[in-house]
Amino acid sequence: MTFKKWILIAVIAAVVTGFVAAGGTELLTLDNLKANQQAIGQWIDQNLGLAVLGFVAIYVVVTALSLPGAAIMTLAGGAFFGNLYGLAAVSVASTIGASLAFLVARFLMRDTLRKRYSQTVAKMDRGIEKDGAFYLATLRLVPVFPFFLINLAMGLTAMKLRTYALVSWAAMLPGTFVYVNAGTQLGQIESTGDIVSADLLLSFALLGLFPLIAKFVVGFLRRRKVYAGWQKPAHFDYNLLVIGGGSAGLVSAYIAAAVKAKVALIEKDKMGGDCLNTGCVPSKALIRSAKAADTLRHANRYGLESVPVKGSFKNIMSRVKEVIAKVEPHDSPERYRKLGVDCIAGEASFVSPWELEVRHNDGRTERLTARSIVVATGGKPAVPPIPGLKDMEPLTSDNLWHLEEQPERLLVLGGGPIGSELAHAFARLGSKVTQVEMGDRLLAKEDTDVSDLVLKQFQSDGIDVRLKHSAAEFRIEEGEKVAYCEHEGERVRIPFDEVLVAVGRAANTAGLNLERIGVDTLPNGTVPVEEDMSLRYPNVFACGDVAGPYQFTHAASHQAWYAAVNGLFGQFKRFRVDYRVMPWVTFTSPEVARVGLSEAEAKAQGVAYEVTRYGLDDLDRAIAESEDHGFIKVLTPPGKDKILGAVVVGAHAGEILAEFTLAMKHGLGLNKILGTIHPYPTWNESAKYAAGEWKRAHAPEGVLKLLEKLHGWRRGKEGRQPLKHNDVTTG
Repeated sequence: MTFKKWILIAVIAAVVTGFVAAGGTELLTLDNLKANQQAIGQWIDQNLGLAVLGFVAIYVVVTALSLPGAAIMTLAGGAFFGNLYGLAAVSVASTIGASLAFLVARFLMRDTLRKRYSQTVAKMDRGIEKDGAFYLATLRLVPVFPFFLINLAMGLTAMKLRTYALVSWAAMLPGTFVYVNAGTQLGQIESTGDIVSADLLLSFALLGLFPLIAKFVVGFLRRRKVYAGWQKPAHFDYNLLVIGGGSAGLVSAYIAAAVKAKVALIEKDKMGGDCLNTGCVPSKALIRSAKAADTLRHANRYGLESVPVKGSFKNIMSRVKEVIAKVEPHDSPERYRKLGVDCIAGEASFVSPWELEVRHNDGRTERLTARSIVVATGGKPAVPPIPGLKDMEPLTSDNLWHLEEQPERLLVLGGGPIGSELAHAFARLGSKVTQVEMGDRLLAKEDTDVSDLVLKQFQSDGIDVRLKHSAAEFRIEEGEKVAYCEHEGERVRIPFDEVLVAVGRAANTAGLNLERIGVDTLPNGTVPVEEDMSLRYPNVFACGDVAGPYQFTHAASHQAWYAAVNGLFGQFKRFRVDYRVMPWVTFTSPEVARVGLSEAEAKAQGVAYEVTRYGLDDLDRAIAESEDHGFIKVLTPPGKDKILGAVVVGAHAGEILAEFTLAMKHGLGLNKILGTIHPYPTWNESAKYAAGEWKRAHAPEGVLKLLEKLHGWRRGKEGRQPLKHNDVTTG
């Protein structure tokens, strides 16, 4: 950082310190304004010019340094100078102050950010150049974020100062007038009768109504802006066009057909998407075979003789394909055509916000129009650009299912859910698995106690887990495939037969021609969606892996409801997607299932919490099945039974979690779970026992002591004495 920047920081720190030391935070309050209103008003009447200049100077400093009190000063402007002078003074001062804050942020941080995050900053600048003025006006009219944050954030972009000042001044003017006008009425309160005057009530009603009016105006202007230059069709072929036949696309089309809308579903490959063909269904089928192998290998746990497992990997993969074939009719074109969906085999690209060009798999091309369009093209495994990796013909969750021979030595890159599930499955099937993870633990999104338990099980099952290892290069040396990893400054050699890459996923957007409608993808490959799942245009939506932030089948289905309903009925009512209760399960053994906050997330967000734990080694059903390991952990606010989050680690964790998910969704606390009858012996009793642990920890000790005394009193003053041995008649 340059000397000039340090000087500026020192000046700012000195001014802020002086402001606080002088009691500025107490001076700029509504109570202080009312207490000194008469005296200040008399002085202003005698020194109007000086007062206005002084007011503007103070306002500029407060705004430029993001000091508290700008709202009070706006009211004061109306109270002391009236609507005309007050509006002029506040409008000019707020614009100058905001511009100074903008420049300070740019001077101190812009160059640093540009050097460290050049690609991100460049992409951000392109967006600012295209729509920056409009979004700035939106934030000014309907302040989603405090103004001081807008000043600082915009200073980090490439927006021109002139544009920033002009747009800020114009967009803040209506709100400034409302506040100044409210201040004029505040200044006229001299008796209690004035508090309920029509003028005062009207002024403060405007304060409440202005955000709603501004939001409506912004929405209207936004629609006008985004559709500018496009010619809307006079009529449409469909109510809804859906691109992609995975979970998100299928649910979108299903909902549209259920409400009798005309809908077409465009899919270039197999219906069902990743979930059916390469993801959830085949992986769980493989995991089940792996679990059966583990059971046979450890049959002594159940009083039987353990047997060596000699399975045909080809037969196992054939079973996986049979499972897919059994589920396939649920997602087939035949089923959806019966539901009323036009299923089109082909690819689609945007021509306009209402029109798609469809290239059929048979070579035909046509253009289709719809009132709304849903993009549900899903994602694909990401393959990092590691030298030599492509030459290894790496396996991914997409092409893994074509294997017919089991790898003797399997290298798995990635310690997330997909990498961990498949690493464990292949290890239990007999492969020698080495799992490489850049971080310091597996399943990094979970708490450390969860990761530690999974790691312990993996190591027990023979997986060679290499944490803090970063794959740097792949080679073939003397006919053998070799990976070189960096680990704490050393180069580690790992030989293998096949490598499975599971380091994340990228969205499928190639070929959609999104640039035609002005949509840029985000750094992680997904498309930017609004809270109603719309994609820049109010009639274009995205859901599923292509939209993020969750890459789960159930999350895609959840988003699809909002995309379809808003696409069909958004002109009347729009729904914002609700992610407050989003469960997920990692199907390792033990399973890891979570909903809501983890401890790490609660700490990061500053959420006060307490933890209740229940060990599954205490559960009768778990003991009976020799699965008595794992735990339930529930986060609640201190002293309350409201569930903030829950994680279950153990057998059947996904099923156990459902009870906590239901409770969180409908606002039920642990007391309600405790008061629910659970059949014995079941795995779900563990949810009740976890609730019981919370209740035991929050037992009212004072009440219990009083009850103890009450029961003693009811037994008699001394209480009943225990019988002596000689008093017992044995007959």
